[in-house]
Amino acid sequence: MSDTVIIPFRYRGPPHSGNGGWTSGHLAQLLDGGAVTVRLRTPPPLDEELSVSYADDGTVELYDGETLVAQAFAAEPLDRGSVPRPASFDEAAAAGAAYEGLVDHPFPTCFACGLREDGLALRTGLLSGREPVRAAAWVPSEVTPEVVWAALDCPGAWACGVAGRALVLGTITAELRELPSVAEQHVVMAWPTGQEGRKHFSGTALFDAEGRLLAQAEAIWLAVDAGSVRPV
Repeated sequence: MSDTVIIPFRYRGPPHSGNGGWTSGHLAQLLDGGAVTVRLRTPPPLDEELSVSYADDGTVELYDGETLVAQAFAAEPLDRGSVPRPASFDEAAAAGAAYEGLVDHPFPTCFACGLREDGLALRTGLLSGREPVRAAAWVPSEVTPEVVWAALDCPGAWACGVAGRALVLGTITAELRELPSVAEQHVVMAWPTGQEGRKHFSGTALFDAEGRLLAQAEAIWLAVDAGSVRPV
C-alpha cells in the first residue's frame, strides 16, 4: 500500500482543491471496508504528493507537509430506515431540469455537480410533491468507489441550499454496499437533515433502476465565502 496519495486535477471541486467526496472516497479505500467517516481539515491540494499516516487507533491521516488535510476512520453502519423511498429515473430527470446550478453555481468547476463535460454532471433538483427531497438522474460512464463517494457528496449540498452561497464538505460518513453499473440508469437522492449555525446536515443515497439501495451517506457542510476557498 502506497504511503502517498495524489488527487488529480480532474477530480477538483472548487477550482484549486479536490472534490470532497472523491478525496474522501480515495482515503476510505485505505481502510478495511464498511462504513467510513472522513473529516476534511483543509482544502485538499491537487496534483501534489500527499503523505499518509496510520495512527494506532486505526485512523488514517492525510498530510500536505505538516498540514493535516483529512482523517478517515471506521464508522457504525448507517440506518437504512432514514432513507426516503427512491424516485424513478424519469422523476429524477424531470427534477434535474430545474437544477439551480445551471444559473447560480458557487463552484462550476466541480467534478460531481459542476458545469463540465468530463465530470458526473449531476443535476440535483427538487422532486415535485416531495419537497425538500431532491434527486438527480445518473448514468455512470466510469465506476470506482471514489466516483460513488463523489456522487453521494454534492447532492447533499444542494439539499442544504448551496445555490447562491458556498458550502464546503466538512465531514462525510458513507457506506458503499454495491458499485453501480456503467451505462445503466441510477438515481441519487438527497435531503436536508438539520442546521446548527453555519453547519448544515444532509443525507444522500444511491439507487439502481430497480430501486435497490447501493450506497448512502450522511454529511456535515460548512457555510463559507466562495472566495475563501483557495489552494492550501
